[in-house]
Amino acid sequence: MATLELLRNIFERYNTIAVYGMSRDPGKAAQWVPSYLHSKGYNIIPINPFADRIIGRRAYHRLEEVQEHIEVLEVFRPSSQVPGVVREAVERKKKKGDIYVIWLQSGIRSDEARKLAEGADILFVEDRCMYVEFRRIFLHED
Repeated sequence: MATLELLRNIFERYNTIAVYGMSRDPGKAAQWVPSYLHSKGYNIIPINPFADRIIGRRAYHRLEEVQEHIEVLEVFRPSSQVPGVVREAVERKKKKGDIYVIWLQSGIRSDEARKLAEGADILFVEDRCMYVEFRRIFLHED
């Protein structure tokens, strides 16, 4: 289970967040959560197979296409799809040496994905909202 100290360390140490399943719809958490983090100075890299740009940023269609160095992979996909996403992340880590954290949004959990990530020495956070945790840690809001 992710402690507040671990979550604080992730926010303080890593700046580049690729968002797997980032939405084009500003009304969805899959857009407004990363948009909020972008407003706080984080480098957001959208991954969405149906978009070319989201929040003014180039959107990649697949994780393997991302040319930038990824530190955190935030995932907005159904729990059933998460093991496949994590397999892609593990393969990318083997090839490029990046992706240090996989963070699943609130409501998203996968024991299989956790085992895959931890087996590849990737920190794994599940069922937590980056917006909520950022505000709780740095703005002291519950």
